[in-house]
Amino acid sequence: MFKTLLVANRGEIARRVMRTAKRMGIRTVAVYSEADAEAPHVKEADEAVLLGPAPSAESYLRADKILEAAKATGAEAIHPGYGFLSENAGFARDCAAAGIKFVGPSAESIEAMGLKDRAKKLMEDAGVPVTPGYHGDNQDPDHLKNAADAIGYPVLIKAVAGGGGKGMRKVDAEGDFLDALDSCKREAKSSFGNDEVLIEKFTENPRHIEVQVFGDSRGRVIHLFERDCSLQRRHQKVIEEAPAPGMTPNVRAAMCSAAVQAAKAVNYEGAGTVEFIVDGSGALREDGFYFMEMNTRLQVEHPVTELVTGLDLVELQLKVAAGGSVPEQDSISLSGHAIEARLYAEDPANGFLPSIGPLDILDLPYGIDGVRVDSGVEQGGEVSLHYDPMIAKIITSGTGRDEAIARGLRALAATRVYPVKTNGGFLGQCLRDADFASGNVSTGLIAEKSDSLLPAGPAKADIAIAGRSLLERYQRAESRDPWSLADGFRSNTDRRIVVRLEHDGEPVIVSFDQPPAKGRRIMAMIGDETLALDGDAASGRVVEDANGVIVFSEGRASRFNLPRPDAAADAAEAGGLVKAPMPGKVLSLNIAEGDAVTKGQKLLVLEAMKMEHALAAPRDGVIASVSISAGDQVGEGDPLVTLADEDEAAA
Repeated sequence: MFKTLLVANRGEIARRVMRTAKRMGIRTVAVYSEADAEAPHVKEADEAVLLGPAPSAESYLRADKILEAAKATGAEAIHPGYGFLSENAGFARDCAAAGIKFVGPSAESIEAMGLKDRAKKLMEDAGVPVTPGYHGDNQDPDHLKNAADAIGYPVLIKAVAGGGGKGMRKVDAEGDFLDALDSCKREAKSSFGNDEVLIEKFTENPRHIEVQVFGDSRGRVIHLFERDCSLQRRHQKVIEEAPAPGMTPNVRAAMCSAAVQAAKAVNYEGAGTVEFIVDGSGALREDGFYFMEMNTRLQVEHPVTELVTGLDLVELQLKVAAGGSVPEQDSISLSGHAIEARLYAEDPANGFLPSIGPLDILDLPYGIDGVRVDSGVEQGGEVSLHYDPMIAKIITSGTGRDEAIARGLRALAATRVYPVKTNGGFLGQCLRDADFASGNVSTGLIAEKSDSLLPAGPAKADIAIAGRSLLERYQRAESRDPWSLADGFRSNTDRRIVVRLEHDGEPVIVSFDQPPAKGRRIMAMIGDETLALDGDAASGRVVEDANGVIVFSEGRASRFNLPRPDAAADAAEAGGLVKAPMPGKVLSLNIAEGDAVTKGQKLLVLEAMKMEHALAAPRDGVIASVSISAGDQVGEGDPLVTLADEDEAAA
């Protein structure tokens, strides 16, 4: 076994790999960028080496510096984690040339599966079922469009070197193809340095089911059963689970056999995942799945496989890399159910745009029965604009699926993050969804149910708790009867204490039937609805500051401020001002000063974290001013475009 291991990654996966390595008695070396100098993975390693400035291209993607660090620290092996250089065949080859073991497959295997078009041809030759589509070399836009027309819409445009949902567009109609192709190629070039694409027939009501495989240097390949990753948003996985709902023994045998066959076709060694697109229009069928791609690395969602098989996949990776064998297939069994929810720093109420900044409050559900947390950040740290905005993976397990879901909901309810916004509340809504709970999942579920999964405004219970908290604070500060706050009557005999708040600049009013007191249940009225608040309703859920309160509930963080006199003016001004929702680069401008626009019309495209975000007009109007140009770098909150009413523009 290796004595020293360098982990060529950051965040939660670096910590995850080092945790197993330390348990195995292996000395660990971390690498880091200037932005990560105080990151947990750096502090937890036995030794750490600075790579360079914050941008990945100057640090975590510098294969030469990583190899220098490995040589300087005496590392015999490099674990690449996922992302960055984990599927870079050139890096794997450089490691071999330097006499350092790359913990993963050979460069040849990575190359064989690295480009989706060539991989699909290879799978066809190996007898693995593949999705109908165009996988050719001709990248002329008109040729690609003709291929899509022949396949029949809807189709999926996919970057041949893509992954993680980047460089992928669904096209529903012929007239939309060329615009989608241009955007897809641009994103693919930015993310992967390769803008070539393939075209696939889009499977209606599709499911995404993948199989974990493992190979060793003796040519043996085994599977560790399947994972269902169907719950996705914009082709990015949100919730993963094992085993797949509705899976039958016969379909499992067929799918796992095809996955092993795929791995053997490229002489695969180490951990890999064979992904299938599955016909979800009815019961799963032995002839209803198609090869999509193979990820030649450890997957983000590998913990669910660990929890249902009892295996440590990182330990198995290290043993195989050191010349060991994979276990016998018959020795691996499937037990219980596991679910992983990806907690991201993003704002569901604002199109899921990344949310960056300090983590002043970060309470993750460590220590809860049946809950595992893998995280790369700690309270007092920050979410950087330079890297993936994942905060944590919250993984729950149980004897069955219902128990795993229930534990997931409890874990999210115990999670507190602020001021960075997260998708925690959205994850909870997904777990509660009736279709998800029944196992009726597909990759389109989130898009189809966006209204119910993304409720508008704060929960009424959170408003009531915020109001009660502010009343209690008033009592503590003033030491007098809060009835002096009452400004109205429901009737001559029914007085109410009225509390006025703001949430996201909008006024919120809640009234109470009596002053709060320790242990006393009081009734809160919000509009026509009445809620009962127990005396301990706010326990552990409220954080106060000088301007108001933050209420944590079911994975959400809702801020309520005391009203500001200029709030109305701010809201009116915001209606005509389009600001940058995050730091990024202006890719293109679709308007000019003087143009008339309608609500929802695309104004510009902003690139952030290697993904494109189209910003639309908030209302009808005329472009009064444009503050930026294509290619400009902008910060969060920077003014971009100002709208005026037509009569204002004419004046």
